[in-house]
Amino acid sequence: MHLLWEVLQRAVPLITHGNPYLLSVIWFTVQVAAIATVVSAVIGLPIGLMIGLGRFRGRQALQVLANASLGLPPVVVGLFLFLLFVPQGPLGSLHLPITRRAVFIAQTVLALPYVVALSAAAFRALPGGLASQARMLGANRWQLAGLALREARIGVVAALLAALGTGLAEVGAIVIVGGNVYGYDQTLASAALYEANAAHYDDAVAIAIVLIALILVLMGVASLLQHFDGGIRLRLRSAAGAI
Repeated sequence: MHLLWEVLQRAVPLITHGNPYLLSVIWFTVQVAAIATVVSAVIGLPIGLMIGLGRFRGRQALQVLANASLGLPPVVVGLFLFLLFVPQGPLGSLHLPITRRAVFIAQTVLALPYVVALSAAAFRALPGGLASQARMLGANRWQLAGLALREARIGVVAALLAALGTGLAEVGAIVIVGGNVYGYDQTLASAALYEANAAHYDDAVAIAIVLIALILVLMGVASLLQHFDGGIRLRLRSAAGAI
């Protein structure tokens, strides 16, 4: 316990004094997580809509596959991506191993299942007649998609926050495809691992504190959005009842 207290005392100044290495890792982590979330949203939300609201053969199998992919170990994902990226692999000509591009791709692949599975669940939870009523009123597929996104917004936001949290906290796949090169392609999670392995416990704890703070901010945003949306729905019900 005494050692932990001493490490904390030395770690906090590294954060408050704006350590350049720490700031660069924070910035790269935020970049990676944000870009991975945006790309996974662009790809994953249409798939989630298709699974959640579509009526086609194989829809249930896609849902099961999306849910199962949530439990896929990130190290396994990193290994398969690395085998694709190495010079002898199918994507070897792109020279991706040990680059920042590989880190971005790995984070996107890891974030995508969260967007697909959680958004599909949110769309499936919508009232059964919503899509049918919208079609009867003449809504096209784009209007129907907009309606579904609006009505399932809390579930969609939760899916995006889960993807963002994955981008912030993932380490296994990043180390495999990116190499965890000091000061180059390190995220907060991989940098904490690097410093701990090097017995630089002050730096490792400082990085861990920042990472925990970012995750707590994400959880706070999710709670605020849920509370805000609940308040709006309650006021709408009250207004409808008064009418």
